[in-house]
Amino acid sequence: MPENILNKIIKKKIEKIDELKKNISIKSLEEKIEKNKSFINFKDKIDNNIKNNKISIIAEIKKASPSAGIIIEDYNPVNIAQIYNDNNATCLSVLTEENFFLGNLIHISKIKQKIKLPILCKDFFVDKFQVHLAKSYGADAILIILAGVSNEVANILYDEAIKLNMSVIVEVHTVEEAKVALNFKAALIGINNRDLKTLETQINTTYDIYNVLINHNGPLVSESGIKTKEELLEISKKTNIKTFLIGESLLRNLNKNSIFSVL
Repeated sequence: MPENILNKIIKKKIEKIDELKKNISIKSLEEKIEKNKSFINFKDKIDNNIKNNKISIIAEIKKASPSAGIIIEDYNPVNIAQIYNDNNATCLSVLTEENFFLGNLIHISKIKQKIKLPILCKDFFVDKFQVHLAKSYGADAILIILAGVSNEVANILYDEAIKLNMSVIVEVHTVEEAKVALNFKAALIGINNRDLKTLETQINTTYDIYNVLINHNGPLVSESGIKTKEELLEISKKTNIKTFLIGESLLRNLNKNSIFSVL
C-alpha cells in the first residue's frame, strides 16, 4: 500500500524539528517570546463573534498544497493578509510547512508587523518544541491534527500551548477522532472536510461529525472545501457552526470574493 501523504509530511517534519533542536534552545525561544508584544487572543475573537451571532472566517494564506499544487505564483503573504484584513477576516491561518506547502514561519512575523489580526500557525505539530517556536514568531494559535499524532503527543502539545497562553484548534476528520477531541475542553475543534491521507474533500464530513461535537464548549470550525457563500451559509444553517477556515477558494479570487460578504 502506498504511503499516505500525511505520513510523508509528518516524517519530513520530525527530521526538520530534530535538526532545529540541535541549534535552538527552548530558553532562547522563551526570551524571544518575552520580547514579542504582538500577541492577540485568537479564541476570544471567535467566541465574541459567536456571542453576537456573527460568522467568523479564518482566512488562510498559503502558496501551495499537495492537493492543489502551486496556488499563487507571485506569493506575497503580507499583501494577502492585507486583503483579508480589508475584507474583515476574523483571523488568519498561515501555512508554515516548508516542503509540501512552501511556507515559512517568518511569514507570521512579517504579517504581524503590519496587520493586527490573530494568527493560527498552520503546520504539522509533532513536538512541544514547535509550540515555543511558533509562538516565538508571533503565532497566537496552533493546530493539532489528531490523525497525525498519538493521543499522548496531542496531550503534550495541547498542554504546552495552554501554558503559553495560545489558542488551540484540534482537528478531526472522523467520528472516532471527534470523540477524542472532546477531551480538549478549552480548544476549538476543527472538522476537516479533507481527508489528509487521500486528499479527497467532502463537505458531508462536517454534517457527519457535528452531532458528536454539539455539546463541546468551544467553537467548532468547518475547514476545507468551502467554495461559495451559499455553501457556507447552508452549513451554518444546518449545524449552527459559525466559524469557517477557508483557503483555496479565497486565494484563487482574492480581490472580488463574495464569501466575505457574510461578515
